[in-house]
Order: sequence, then C-alpha cells, then structure tokens
Amino acid sequence: MTLTGCGTLPSQAQTVTPVASGDLESQVLDIIRNNPEVILESLQNYQRQQQDQQRQAQQRVLDQLSQDPQAMIGQSPTLGSPSQAIVLLEFSDYQCPFCARAHEVLKVFMERNGDRVTLVYKHFPLTEIHNEALPAATAAWAAQQQGRYWDFHDALFAQQSRLGEARYREIAQDLGLDVEQFNRDRTSPAALLAVNGDRELALQLGLRGTPSLFLNGQPLELPITVESLESLVANLTP
Repeated sequence: MTLTGCGTLPSQAQTVTPVASGDLESQVLDIIRNNPEVILESLQNYQRQQQDQQRQAQQRVLDQLSQDPQAMIGQSPTLGSPSQAIVLLEFSDYQCPFCARAHEVLKVFMERNGDRVTLVYKHFPLTEIHNEALPAATAAWAAQQQGRYWDFHDALFAQQSRLGEARYREIAQDLGLDVEQFNRDRTSPAALLAVNGDRELALQLGLRGTPSLFLNGQPLELPITVESLESLVANLTP
C-alpha cells in the first residue's frame, strides 16, 4: 500500500453518510449560539497567545539593540559620536508631518550632543497613507551611496510639501551628486531591499506609526524636546 500522507485508516470498510452543507452550517451555528462563552474564551486565548508571541519577538529585538547596537545599526546612516556608547535610533517617514517636527528637535539636539550620542536613521515609509514616502526613502538611500545622506535628508524635510521626482533630482543637482548614478541607485533592487529591511525591523518591534525613537534600546514617549532628550542622556552618562 502506498501512503501519500499521514492519517488514520479505518480497520474495516465503513459507509460514510455525507452531510449536506446547509445542515452542517446549521449545526455549527447552533453550537455557537448554545456555547458563546466557549467561542469567546477560545478567541481570547488565541489573542493572548498572539500578543505573547509578539511581545517576545519585540523583546528579542530590543535586547539585541541594547546589547549589540552595531549589529542593529548595520549599514544605516549614522550621525554624531563614533563610539556608539549612547545610541538614539529613529524610525521615520519623510512624508510624515510629525517626523518633520521631530527632525527639527533632533537636529538641534545632535548639534549640542553629537560628541556623545550616535543618531541612527531607519526608514519606515508608511506607504498606505504616504505615496511619496518610499520614493523619498530610496532617493535618500541613493544619496547615501555618494556620501551625502544627511544633506539630502535635511533637504527632504526642509521642503516636505514638495516631495516628488522633480524635488529629488533638484536636491541631487544642488548637492553636486552624479545624477545618473543617483537615478540608477534609487531605482535599484538594493535600494528597495535596504528600505524594506528597515521596515521589517520596525514591524518586528510592533511599530505602527512614525516617528518612533529608542534610546539605548528603550522606547521613548512622544512628544520629544531637546531638553527631555538631554535629561535622558544625562542619566546615561557616567
């Protein structure tokens, strides 16, 4: 006998009476109506299991971020201290107005604290609501390949309302980039892979919005100010 899958075989031939689909549906509905608490309990147990699994996955990522920041930083652009003793990780979207406000705060903060803090930028384009978030992210990644990421980054936020093809080319020209290379890079599979890698990390952390910030692996509450960030950093500095 050849078996094509695992299963339980009857010891003797049996006659199986098919159940009409309408009858089966009626029976299932009767079970649900007569035992609503069982259905609700099963659903709640399933939701708790899903939430526990998500929390465990998030904690593993946060532990790695705290214990091995370099592995988490990877090829992402960094600004400030090369020591990476204090790492401020930012997940952001170039078309998000709240991210533009956070950018203004972080710019001042890093000007004042860049000697001891490392800012790391991670792309988290909310493509469901921002149609230019992904093109802007890949354009910034392309600028990074020519060593001008942070200048391009600042220019995107400076004129957020103008995001689009014309603006990306304009910034590239203003920065003196090799525009042909820039265009090749921003439309390359490598650009999409890099941005999607950041996005996947954000989803592993359970992030649902931008901006999202972590200081040495600990999530920060919004809104942020230069003073609130400096207070947190002061507590981390020996």
